Amino acid sequence: MTSSSTVLLERDATGVATIRLNRPERLNAMNDELLDRLVECVERTVDDPAVRVIVVTGVGRGFCVGGDLQGFKDDGAKPGPTPEEQYAALRKRVHLIELLRASPAASVAAVNGACAGAGLGLALACDLRVAREGAVFRSAFLAAGLSGDFAGSWLLTRMLGEAKAKEIYLLDHKISAAEAARLGMVTAVHPAVRFETEVQALAARLAATAPIALANIKRNLADASNLSLADFCDVESQRHIDSYRTEDRAEAAAAFLERRTPVFSGR
Repeated sequence: MTSSSTVLLERDATGVATIRLNRPERLNAMNDELLDRLVECVERTVDDPAVRVIVVTGVGRGFCVGGDLQGFKDDGAKPGPTPEEQYAALRKRVHLIELLRASPAASVAAVNGACAGAGLGLALACDLRVAREGAVFRSAFLAAGLSGDFAGSWLLTRMLGEAKAKEIYLLDHKISAAEAARLGMVTAVHPAVRFETEVQALAARLAATAPIALANIKRNLADASNLSLADFCDVESQRHIDSYRTEDRAEAAAAFLERRTPVFSGR
């Protein structure tokens, strides 16, 4: 396990990397240190070919409530950064959303509690989301006098449609875990006593799949809303053939015929 005061990173033998936000006393609100460590951890996991699944979660009662407004408050005691410096710093940190989306590894947000602001964007950037009973989702930006970051509005619009995304961002109401499941924001809701076990089971299930095929499925789904049908069929066909020519595809066929569980190597 690699740790700092604000982020914990661990990887098991099956290729599951778990990133835990670790400011439980602030419901894992993002300060400068946490943001920088989070970017570092995401970069390390997406660059590691041995990582097949990335789990993002929080320590304590919260997943992440977004930026730490108390920590970011300008007290006027010293000159603050220029607008250009603020933009550059934020844009560098928001890049982690792009990294998660583009990663060949599957990503899971294990939403163990309050999830708001930039924390909502972080959860939405993952491929799948599961929630613990009692978890609450909220945009929270309007109440803070902010327009939003971490691509939450982009991600939510593509997930739920423009009308629902506007409702969630403009009315800024709290969404329960059950309501999030009904809307399709989360895959499942689990009781607190089973939450960690269910997250581990989901991660293990994903880690046991064929990595090249999974990565190509992610690319197909990302391209589906951006390409014309003809262009999409081009890239989908090429990826299907690429997957067909892997050792993992041969292993899947052999395992089916031999009535056993396949063991995929990522080749």
